[in-house]
Amino acid sequence: MVSLVQLRVLDAVRRHGSVTAAARELHYTQPSLSHHLARLEAQTGARLLQRVGRGIRLTEAGRLLADRAAEIIGRVDSATTELSALVGLESGRVRLAAFGSVMSSLVPPAAALLSRRHPGLDLGLTDTHPEDALRLLRAGHIDVAVVFRYDETAPEEDGVRLTHLLDDPLFLLTTDGGTTMAEHADSAWVGGCERCRSHLVEQCQRAGFTPRLAYTTDDMVVMQSLVAAGMGVTTIPGLALRAHRHSGVVATKLPGPPRRIYAATYGDPPDPPPTAALLAALARAATALDTDEEGSGVARRSPRSEPGPG
Repeated sequence: MVSLVQLRVLDAVRRHGSVTAAARELHYTQPSLSHHLARLEAQTGARLLQRVGRGIRLTEAGRLLADRAAEIIGRVDSATTELSALVGLESGRVRLAAFGSVMSSLVPPAAALLSRRHPGLDLGLTDTHPEDALRLLRAGHIDVAVVFRYDETAPEEDGVRLTHLLDDPLFLLTTDGGTTMAEHADSAWVGGCERCRSHLVEQCQRAGFTPRLAYTTDDMVVMQSLVAAGMGVTTIPGLALRAHRHSGVVATKLPGPPRRIYAATYGDPPDPPPTAALLAALARAATALDTDEEGSGVARRSPRSEPGPG
């Protein structure tokens, strides 16, 4: 029978691409780890690894089993955390993944509140894009993913539940105080990476032009510095302005629907106690954000649960 130890070994080898590095992470000797892999191949009747030069890579069968191994390990770790919560949240761990502007504005006060209420609960944080956060959530590597959606975005797949935290309006950043995007049709624009800039391009096209993207960065501080230096204009979410605002930029709130910030969890309710405690802390921190549009552009909303289809 395939064991959890063997699955952890295969998962580590897949992530590192090296038996030596995997052994180091798991605190095994290299011969011991190789023995686990050999036993796993014998028990499954499938060749899982092949040597390539000085390294190794997974076969198709190896990749299939490694994908399942990551899911199983994530679920087992989640179950361990849930069991520890049965003693009254005196210990245990809860894991959150969120994107940059939330990590720098909403997460710190939520983390502080969680620590005060449940000092024995360990909070793990990962800064990543929403798409990656949802993949981690489905695989069981995290318990909560904070993501954003625009009104036209399709709902999540089965199993993902969304709890609305707040609405985050969009701002135009300039040095001259221009109030519409169309006024800057001929300006240089600062955009994010390819998967982050699509909304900016769509907004510009709705204003009647295609932006000339002269600079690319996902760093909201760098974006503001470039605008302040007169190198271009850009748009920025209110949460990013709350985290950092350059004195040399003029921020003008744009019309249209804001992006909606959600806490995503996976599986049927109720949530495990550590997850529920983290959700409560996020909701309270979101409510505590003030409604000063010039200072932050964040509108408070009462949290409500919105399940995905099915």
